[in-house]
Amino acid sequence: MATAQKIDIEEGHLDPAIPPDVAMFSFYRNAEQHGANLLFRLLKHLDDPDAQAMLSQHLAEETQHAWLWTDRILRAGFKPMIVADGYQTRIGRAAGIPRDIVDLLALTVVVEQRALRRYQRHLRRPNLDADTAEVLRTVTKDEAWHIDWIRKHGRQLATERGTPERFEEAMKRFRVVDEEVTAVLEAKEREMLGEAYAD
Repeated sequence: MATAQKIDIEEGHLDPAIPPDVAMFSFYRNAEQHGANLLFRLLKHLDDPDAQAMLSQHLAEETQHAWLWTDRILRAGFKPMIVADGYQTRIGRAAGIPRDIVDLLALTVVVEQRALRRYQRHLRRPNLDADTAEVLRTVTKDEAWHIDWIRKHGRQLATERGTPERFEEAMKRFRVVDEEVTAVLEAKEREMLGEAYAD
């Protein structure tokens, strides 16, 4: 039985047989898969029925995004690859596992905002092929409402607990971590894929 090829970001080099675009699709796929895992964990902590409905739709779309990137890799003539030590793994390690639901929602917003910015920048690249642009437009449209509903719910929970500032403070903390993690990853991507692929 064959095993999936692994892309090790930390090593900072890419198998020459893998086009940089396919490696980037793999990074996106990895982030969406980990995002779905985070949302699945959130389901256990939100008992509000409206939040359960929104979270279920959000989770369905995150897994759909992972499939869209998987399909894009397959249509490029490659097999899905495993990304070792990608963005979500690194931010989880740097931020720690939030023990409070408000913190977990704040981290989710920060991670979703990073994905949205990254997809938007990719959409502005010159010579973007139509297939990739279509996937990027689909996932970008979904990310916008994901951010909106999670942010509203996080603020609401913090206010109900008597600490309305708690959510915004958590987002500020996680943004610092996100910027640190992203700076390292962008340098690795530049080294691995070339300047054209670094955000």
